[in-house]
Order: sequence, then C-alpha cells, then structure tokens
Amino acid sequence: MFGKSSRGANAYANVSIETGVTSASPHKLIVMLFDGALVAVATAEQQMKDGNIQAKGKSISKAISIIDNGLRASLDKKVGGQIAESLDALYAYMSNRLLVANLKNQPEILQEVHTLLMDLKSAWDAIGQQAEVAPAAAPVKAAPDMSTYAPTMMKA
Repeated sequence: MFGKSSRGANAYANVSIETGVTSASPHKLIVMLFDGALVAVATAEQQMKDGNIQAKGKSISKAISIIDNGLRASLDKKVGGQIAESLDALYAYMSNRLLVANLKNQPEILQEVHTLLMDLKSAWDAIGQQAEVAPAAAPVKAAPDMSTYAPTMMKA
C-alpha cells in the first residue's frame, strides 16, 4: 500500500515539474537547472557521508549531466562572448571537480561546487529581479564579473 502511494506522489511531482518546464521562461529554465544541480550535489554529499556509494555516484552523475547537458549546452558563445566563454570554462571545471569528488570521496569538493553553483544562481536570480522591475525595452545590467572565479578555477 505504501509503495503505491509513493508512486502516486512521484507521478504528481513529475507532472508538476513538467508543467513548470513547459510554462517557464528561458530565464526560469536556467534557474531550474541550477536548483536541480544544487539538489543533486547536496544529496550526493549526504550520501557520501552515509557511505551509500551507489546512490552518491548516481547523484553526482545527475549533477554533471545537468551542468554539461543543461547549463553548458544553453550557452551561446557567439552572442555571449567572453562571459559565455568564462561560464563554459567554469562549468567544465565544476564537472571535473565532481568527477574527482566521486573518485576520491571528498565532500569538501562537493561543497566547493555547491558554493559555485549558489553564487551563479544568485546572479541569475538578481538578473531575473532586474528584468521584472525594468521596462521591457530597457537593457539589463551587465552580468557579474566572472574573473572573481578565476582563482577557484586554478585549483587542481
């Protein structure tokens, strides 16, 4: 009995997510990708602490997939220029760090990636708030300076 109600709840959650995706703006879709990656990294950290190796690997794989197939794939380097190039490098760095965290069971690396994702999500949230307040014809302020992440990207 409990299993059936759990499946029903999962089905409801999936419908809710699918509905949110189909009705979301491009900006909101990026925010949803950040949210998904953050949840996957936090879940992997807990699973790592619990010693649940198989589940940890799945959660890290999910985070990498969201970063590579969602966030990185959504970049338009022709239009985004140097900012898009910097974001691409940062996303590649995060994916690599997640692989290392998985191989070496290092929760501090998961925390590092979580912090980077939170910083980027905060910037996206701020851009979204500016877009809501600004008239449609007004330009949105420039994105945050990605050079602040350069020292972090140099870690081995």
